[in-house]
Amino acid sequence: MQTNYRYLLEHAAAIHRQNPEARILDFGCGAAHLVMCGRTRGLNMYGADVFYGGNTTKKAVADAGLLGTAVREIRNGKLDFEDGFFDLVISNQVFEHVEELDPVLRELRRVLKPSGTLVALFPSLEVLREGHIGIPLAHRFRKGSRLRYLYVLAMRSLGLGFYKEQAASRSEWTRQKLDWMDAYTHYRSRAEITRSFERYFALEPFERDHISYRLADHPGMNCLAPLVEWLLSSAVGCVMFRRLGGLVIRARRMPA
Repeated sequence: MQTNYRYLLEHAAAIHRQNPEARILDFGCGAAHLVMCGRTRGLNMYGADVFYGGNTTKKAVADAGLLGTAVREIRNGKLDFEDGFFDLVISNQVFEHVEELDPVLRELRRVLKPSGTLVALFPSLEVLREGHIGIPLAHRFRKGSRLRYLYVLAMRSLGLGFYKEQAASRSEWTRQKLDWMDAYTHYRSRAEITRSFERYFALEPFERDHISYRLADHPGMNCLAPLVEWLLSSAVGCVMFRRLGGLVIRARRMPA
């Protein structure tokens, strides 16, 4: 299980230890691997996803017998859960796929209890690595621009990029991946993201906690402890992490 999933599962487990009846939602759960893992550990976990075209996650959830019960499909932007249903909402690499933040954030606030918490990990526009097609800075170019196409094609020709076996030629791969990015990703600046979240949630500083967890999760990092301590005590470390890993948002529900 990747580090982000383990980190979010730790949050879910902590809530469960405080309240064994606590309900947790994995927003944008995909094939529901995290939901299944949490339920195996006795956590009261649910999932929700729009199951957009071009992937097989909905079938995987249905085959697992979770669709319509533990995992609900998001239809017309609405979550199929009652008001104030969840103690915690977690989300990994989802909000860069959300076209309009405000309606989604309103729904998440609705299904959270008044004291509920949202923890979300996702990349902003400032991140250097575009993690979906594997081409650095590909998301920084204007959509549809010729310059972007030529840049991505050049990077692909140098051997970069994910899922290279899916296209017969480099140019075909470039067109396919850029079309996918245009259809399914929406990168925003950190300032824009913060403004949207603060309309519905009270944000809490949490980046240092996540950085510490990621570093501790990698063997052999103890030798870098002095450098890590310095980075975590300064804004430099957080800025570097945002550029390399993305945003970490922890937020408390605000009154409607």
